[in-house]
Amino acid sequence: MISKEELKREVLRWANKIGVEPKEVQIRKMTKKWASCSSKGRLTFSTDLLFKPEEFRNEVIVHELLHLKYPTHNKMFKVLLKVYLEK
Repeated sequence: MISKEELKREVLRWANKIGVEPKEVQIRKMTKKWASCSSKGRLTFSTDLLFKPEEFRNEVIVHELLHLKYPTHNKMFKVLLKVYLEK
């Protein structure tokens, strides 16, 4: 398990690598999904991620951060998701 602060640090490290700036990062209980990204740049992550392995957290984090650049799951989104997670 990691703390909420550690998860936020992971998100900000990935944001720096990807070159995006989330307006806000929230961590709260979510019942139907791992995370979400608002059109205004607010990222919300489920507290359930605190109990997941780093590799899984990275997939969720990168996915949501890429939505700041690409709102849909277009071809560029999918290519970049793969590229960032292979490193």
